[in-house]
Amino acid sequence: MRADSGGTRKPSCFASWIFRCRAAWSWRLACPSGMVLTRLTAAPERRLARRVCGVVLDHFDAQYSSELGDAWAAVRDILTSPCCWQYAVLLNRFNYPFNLEEALRLRGYRTVFQGSLPHCPKSMKCYLSTTAGRMPSERHQVGNLKKYYLLNAASLLPVLALELRDGEKVLDLCAAPGGKSIALLQCADPAHFGLDQPRSSSQPSVANRYGIGQCYLHCNEYDHLRLKWLMQTLESFIPQPLVNGIKVSQSDGRDVGDAQPETFDKVLVDAPCSNDRSWLFSPDAQKAACRISQRRSLPLLQRGLLR
Repeated sequence: MRADSGGTRKPSCFASWIFRCRAAWSWRLACPSGMVLTRLTAAPERRLARRVCGVVLDHFDAQYSSELGDAWAAVRDILTSPCCWQYAVLLNRFNYPFNLEEALRLRGYRTVFQGSLPHCPKSMKCYLSTTAGRMPSERHQVGNLKKYYLLNAASLLPVLALELRDGEKVLDLCAAPGGKSIALLQCADPAHFGLDQPRSSSQPSVANRYGIGQCYLHCNEYDHLRLKWLMQTLESFIPQPLVNGIKVSQSDGRDVGDAQPETFDKVLVDAPCSNDRSWLFSPDAQKAACRISQRRSLPLLQRGLLR
């Protein structure tokens, strides 16, 4: 959603553009041999002990072979091979890991997006390995900020598409688990974060000390358990003074627009999806079958969130 010259807000074509871009980048970041890139190989000892759920795979074969045609075979190959998945490393500017960044470079990691997209702030640093595998996740520790966030690099495309500018108010409508909210706060240019009070020029603002842009972030998550996950993520990556300045709510995303009309300059909607990759490895076939039936109602929910 953008603001036009008259000051009113109107939806943009982000949704379709982001979908195409995310699909394209996902394909380029993890595609099998014979396609755009050479398929990554992983040592046998690093294979993940995960079993594919036959009920889900049969459903995917029927649906996606029809929708994707010959391309489904290549997508299926990667989807069913966790040992070949890639995970990007998004560095946290609020606890910048200089030593880790150098170590990543020595291990063959490369930056993604820099120079390849029209709007990619230098403050956002994301690294991707040229081989399969993933960094270990950092544990949540109260009072200690994490140094990096693991994610699929294609997940950053919607964030970059917003082209966050100074003075803009942003709503992350379906924010949990918080990765895109964290990424948004890596993008802003130096100014302030709506937390500053008048002070002497010799006393830097809280936000200026951390290089945060003049933007306002509202994170919303309807699901109670996912809301707790979101709040823990924010606490793990954002300094406490800035966390206190981020609004977190638990509202039905379909009602936010009516409740707060003309409030936000830009809205990020990572609408609930089928989460195919996770359900493909479900250990409970009955729950997986139930999930498949629930997938049919998702388009209605997604449409309600985007209207």
